[in-house]
Amino acid sequence: MTKQEALDKIDELKKYVKEFDKKKNTSKTKLEIKTLGGSVLWKSEKLTIKEALIEAVDEGADLEGADLEGADLRGADLRGADLEGADLYNAKFYGRGGNTKIKKSQINDFLEALGIVLEE
Repeated sequence: MTKQEALDKIDELKKYVKEFDKKKNTSKTKLEIKTLGGSVLWKSEKLTIKEALIEAVDEGADLEGADLEGADLRGADLRGADLEGADLYNAKFYGRGGNTKIKKSQINDFLEALGIVLEE
């Protein structure tokens, strides 16, 4: 390939990228957080469910019944989020090195909040 052919290919690629960016900026496709039944709870222009979820929580949105199956929420700070009624089946929790302390008397309440009931 000659130098001129390479420059022509670069120009062609630049035109393609410019056209792609133009289409991308004009189509405001929204990401939606829905319930299992399909009702829309939150619309966002964010690119990931994680970003949209953080945005919704920051705005105080009611996400009761949100279907977050398959959402990668690693690193998401959802402090203050009310997860009452959330189905955390198969959820993985990673701590911060065991710094959080609870009293033995709080263990049953903690497990119950996670949906775990101890059998006697």
